[in-house]
Amino acid sequence: MPIELYRDKHHACLMFCDLIEEDGQAVQANQFLIVDGDTGAIIDPGGNLAFNELFMGMVRHFAPAKLSYVIASHADPDIIASLDRWMSSTKASLVISRVWERFVPHFAKVGKTDERIIGVPDAGGRLPLGRNELLLLPAHFLHSEGNFHFYDPVSRILFTGDLGASMVTGAQASVPVTDLGPHIAHMEGFHRRYMVSNKILRLWLHMARQLDIAMIVPQHGAPIQGRPAIEAFFDWLETLACGIDLFDQRAYQQSNAVIDPISRLTRAPLRAVNG
Repeated sequence: MPIELYRDKHHACLMFCDLIEEDGQAVQANQFLIVDGDTGAIIDPGGNLAFNELFMGMVRHFAPAKLSYVIASHADPDIIASLDRWMSSTKASLVISRVWERFVPHFAKVGKTDERIIGVPDAGGRLPLGRNELLLLPAHFLHSEGNFHFYDPVSRILFTGDLGASMVTGAQASVPVTDLGPHIAHMEGFHRRYMVSNKILRLWLHMARQLDIAMIVPQHGAPIQGRPAIEAFFDWLETLACGIDLFDQRAYQQSNAVIDPISRLTRAPLRAVNG
């Protein structure tokens, strides 16, 4: 069952957080449905692992024939690998960065995406949705080269893709975080590896702090809700060393470690023993 993030008489935001089996084979991921009147959009619909359950879950709340957009923050498989099935089962257009406009057709059969991709320029823009609109906000290199976040002015929810992601279960993802301190342990490793640099975080923060945000909702893990938790999240990002901040020459050298194709483990190379 989806989590209702927001609802009024004309507008609703739903989150699906438990569509992937938690068997360790695939990372937990959230998918989102936004409805405004008789217009709807799916944000970050995911891969084939999530498609059937997401489609059936959407049917209970919104007619697929009326879906206007499939919106992708970037082009990772857990974001948009189900594209072919969405292009087949709805008349929706795909909204994605121009950086990925000519790459995502590889996820679909020939011709399925013809005249159905809305390429978003680097600066972003405003996307009409029913009687309202979504703000498409630049989030480049957080973590993808062409990356966008989506702000819904009605619900005051900022959908942030991989930024704010936490490595938790689907059940844990269903409970909004209101005290950031204990939650950082679930976010830190991911952000240090996947976010490109502190410089980019600070540029993004300058923009994000100008928005009236009630909830930050990432594509993995739990939403961050309420001004105290959101401000604490912003303060944490402000000084976070990540990505290229942490790399030096040691990360770029030839390795002699052996990758065992049977065990799928990596072991140190054997060394000669002096007689």
